[in-house]
Amino acid sequence: MRAWVVPAGATTVDNLRQVDLPDRAPGPGQVQVRVRAVSLNYRDHLIVNGTYFTGPVTRDLVPLSDGAGDVIAVGDGVSRLRVGDRVAATFFQRPTNGQTGGAPAALGAAPLDGMLAEHVTLSEDGWVPIPPALSFEEAACFPCAGVTAWHALFHAGRPIKSGDTVLALGTGGVSTFALLFARAAGARVIATSSTDEKLDRVTRLGASEAINYRRTPDWDKEVVRLTSGRGVDCVIEVGGAGTLAKSIQAVAREGKVCLIGFLAGRDGDTSPFGLMGKAASMHGIFVGDRPMFEAMNRAVAVNRIRPVVDRIFAFDEAVAAYKYQASGAFIGKVVITV
Repeated sequence: MRAWVVPAGATTVDNLRQVDLPDRAPGPGQVQVRVRAVSLNYRDHLIVNGTYFTGPVTRDLVPLSDGAGDVIAVGDGVSRLRVGDRVAATFFQRPTNGQTGGAPAALGAAPLDGMLAEHVTLSEDGWVPIPPALSFEEAACFPCAGVTAWHALFHAGRPIKSGDTVLALGTGGVSTFALLFARAAGARVIATSSTDEKLDRVTRLGASEAINYRRTPDWDKEVVRLTSGRGVDCVIEVGGAGTLAKSIQAVAREGKVCLIGFLAGRDGDTSPFGLMGKAASMHGIFVGDRPMFEAMNRAVAVNRIRPVVDRIFAFDEAVAAYKYQASGAFIGKVVITV
């Protein structure tokens, strides 16, 4: 089968290479899927650049955590899925030794190969049926970014409800999913971005207000002004240390800051003391589990939510897809067909 790998010691996207790998038939309790589409996340750039938490990869690694396809074979004892089912992979998978109760491992980073291959075999617990209305390209967008946004809004701290206000920083995958989910729940969304073109697009997606953070560097004060001095009930904080202090200023009393990424850098004011006077909270979000994924899919189906797919690349164009996402010119998700 065809696959892409991040070679051992890779430090740039230009190191990616396409290879032929042997198929792996499903063993007991496993399911083999013909992958139809995958999508990119920010972590995928860190992995290929050798700057992820685990450092440069030490063996050739199939990248990407997010993918969807159809079941082509099942092993003995499989009961949840059957041949022909349309599924997406969960971000976290059963430990590599197959035992239950161990720490989960994430696809597309050591020690687990990911989804950028024609066929992928995983435990049946590592697959989730996808909503019937979604294409494979759309379904491939949800496993990391979608579940992360769902976790932040509805599982961390107090769940967001109708009438609340959510601040979504940026217009990447997690932030656009947060916008779509929050609006479906009846919440108001304030979005930030670096260009008026992107802000126009998120306004058309349902954002009530949009702030250009380059033109308005004190965007936290603008958020407070837009909320009549109250602040927001939830901040989708994808900037990290570079934006955290402003997010704490923008959060309302008893609100929550959901710390998800570090797109604005790993250095900055990370003092949490601004939360105390507001009785606010901060939550570290690292994607989510299968029950969250399944709950999200039910909401997606009922509310007819479709992800924002900015551009779709062919399998042979994987390097170009990586470079396009790295450019920051996109909104939502970048997808590769397989």
